[in-house]
Amino acid sequence: MSRQLGENAKFPTLQRALELYTSLPAGCRDIERSIVFKSNLNRVPKMSGDLPLNINIKEPRWDQGTFMGRAMHFFMVTDPRNVLLSSETLEEARVIVENYRSGVVAPGLTEDQLWRAKYVYDSAFHPDTGEKMFVIGRMSAQVPMNMSITGCMLTFYRTTPAVVFWQWVNQSFNAVVNYTNRSGDAPMTINQLGAAYVSATTGAVITALGLKTLATRLPPIASRFVPFAAVAAANCINIPFMRQRELKYGIPVTDENGNRLGESANAARQAIMQVVVSRIGMAVPAMAIPPVIMNALEKRAFMKRFPVLNAPIQVGLVGLCLVFATPLCCALFPQKSSMKVSGLEAELQDRIRQSNPATTVVYFNKGL
Repeated sequence: MSRQLGENAKFPTLQRALELYTSLPAGCRDIERSIVFKSNLNRVPKMSGDLPLNINIKEPRWDQGTFMGRAMHFFMVTDPRNVLLSSETLEEARVIVENYRSGVVAPGLTEDQLWRAKYVYDSAFHPDTGEKMFVIGRMSAQVPMNMSITGCMLTFYRTTPAVVFWQWVNQSFNAVVNYTNRSGDAPMTINQLGAAYVSATTGAVITALGLKTLATRLPPIASRFVPFAAVAAANCINIPFMRQRELKYGIPVTDENGNRLGESANAARQAIMQVVVSRIGMAVPAMAIPPVIMNALEKRAFMKRFPVLNAPIQVGLVGLCLVFATPLCCALFPQKSSMKVSGLEAELQDRIRQSNPATTVVYFNKGL
């Protein structure tokens, strides 16, 4: 034992542990040994070289086969604080992610730091093109932007000019989001983008006005839900129009290893349908719960005395709903969606069966 202590003299903590061990009664040694060595293990610093290169940061950190896994993923992606990150921080995250994918690990990088960089990268860069997305089109901007716009839509709904203006603002914002989060990597020309924007916003505003006219025959509480009905109907118009190029030319589909197999319009239709359902789901809590609360509050004396509080309270309620509704509704469907080869176009089916006969399911980015 003395020889062992001598050899470990340069490791004071270990030497002390061994001395304590030898001085204890036999029945206590196991307890002391467990405490001392667990304590020392926790003090050992994690070396940068210990970070393995087989962490799959191309996929989310959580299991995307479950709703909770997808919800955890989108709570990170839609975190409003990501909007405040500087260009330098975003660039640092991009470098860390791209270097790691190339097999280069930054000195001192931990696994948690790697995943943090991956989610910062995902929140700001398009998954197909790799381009930095326009800031208000990012999913991390959904809560602050939508809480302001939706709050105003729910507050100023009584006059036609107000309905037209706020529906136009909302659909203009949605057009930016839909284009920014489109699926695929094919660019749209200025003419295509302009035509899609005009058709999407015009159709949505006309729909809102039509619903407002119908609401005049309904009880006052029902008229408060006109903005929600208008947004739900407008999403069915805006999203397909802003992504009409995908419906015409298709979106990239891959095998399970990410190898590109072709483009499919059928996959685009499924992707757009899923996005429409998710967007309407996002609007339900934010546009259905605050009107009920505000209808009750406006009967209170303090609201009649301070009507200026109407808009701030409404915006706050909408924001609270959106903090949870945005990630949870994004999680309704996997970001990396899939469909059977038999559901693709006949020509693409034949091509896949010839080149990849073992492939029965294809995958694609559905967009957000």
